[in-house]
Amino acid sequence: MDSQHVNYKPISPAAMVNLVLVGILVIVVISLISTCYYTVDTDEKGVVLLFGKFNRVTDPGLRFKWPMGIETVTKVGVTNIETEEFGFRTLAAGVKTRYSTDKSRFIKESLMLCGDLSIAQVEWIVQYRISDPKAFLFHVGEKRKVKMIRDVAESVMRKVVGDSSVDEVLTERRSQINYEAERLMQEHMDAYDTGISIEKIRLRDVNPPDSVKSAFNEVNSAQQDKERMVNEARKEYNQVIPKAKGQALQMVEQAQAYAIDRTNTAEGDASRFVQVWQEYKNSKEVTRKRMYLETMNRVFPKIEKKYIVDEQVKGLLPLMNLGDK
Repeated sequence: MDSQHVNYKPISPAAMVNLVLVGILVIVVISLISTCYYTVDTDEKGVVLLFGKFNRVTDPGLRFKWPMGIETVTKVGVTNIETEEFGFRTLAAGVKTRYSTDKSRFIKESLMLCGDLSIAQVEWIVQYRISDPKAFLFHVGEKRKVKMIRDVAESVMRKVVGDSSVDEVLTERRSQINYEAERLMQEHMDAYDTGISIEKIRLRDVNPPDSVKSAFNEVNSAQQDKERMVNEARKEYNQVIPKAKGQALQMVEQAQAYAIDRTNTAEGDASRFVQVWQEYKNSKEVTRKRMYLETMNRVFPKIEKKYIVDEQVKGLLPLMNLGDK
């Protein structure tokens, strides 16, 4: 059996060096290509640094940059709404959200002094997002973001609650407190140039401390009784007083109408008498006869039986019919 011999030529040092150089070149080219582009998601913006200094902000999409660390990109989320909770914590969000029942852990951040020197436990939330990625990246940063938000929010809420009584915080000023705290916190964010936009601040729950809750409930009950009695008194007042005023006004108007009627009647009678008197002066006999006829014209229809007797008749004996009316 014939054996076959294969002859391998050894690789020369020069060829080995060329292969190594080609490999290094390929690696460099691949590295250059892989670091020349980057992708920004739809909820982000890219902050590009050139040799460690700010250069530009890029929008979502496929973007290109200088490779090999000449330009670096930091992606910052700008559409996500983040939430910080104060005085409580959400354990699991969902259809039936579960909250932490141990509120004593958060008593330091929820216990506040109101304007009337009463104490209340205030629970609230702050929702915010990053609106200026450049300002956020250079002035705040992701590591300091949460602490800064919580410190500013707590300071602002204590100021706003401190300007209100406990009754106002519990009832009618809640919406105004939300608005005022949101406005003040946004002013702080703008003053520090944080690049953060405050979307909403909302009071979740306000209660008196457990140690005084029973006394506070009694005070509230007394105030409700007072308001109920005041409302009942106002209702009675609104029913009685307007009615009395209306009756008084009606009587006054009736009296005025009666006075006007009597005055007009008297003036008419006087005017008529003057006219008759003037006619009587001009023609006494005619006027006397006319007045007599007018009077008889009014009287005659009221007489049931009428007897006409000639003035020439003498010795007429009147008979009384006693059976008639």
